[in-house]
Amino acid sequence: MDPNEIKAILQAALPDCTIEVSGDGRHFDLLLVGDVFSGARTIKRQQMIYGILNDHISSGTIHAVNMKTYTREEWAARS
Repeated sequence: MDPNEIKAILQAALPDCTIEVSGDGRHFDLLLVGDVFSGARTIKRQQMIYGILNDHISSGTIHAVNMKTYTREEWAARS
């Protein structure tokens, strides 16, 4: 699976998020920015993303995911 396929899956489920994906085919780094994460703790945010990718993780198509999730306000504060 390539990063563009992962990005398409995530964008279909999270249309209001800005999403960047990089990886080597089985290990992926995700950066997601969107207000969908407002009020959610880190673990809840991760569960949201794992829920979207669960079929691909369960099948072994995706072996590992490293993710960073931010609200738009959190992302703007980083700059």
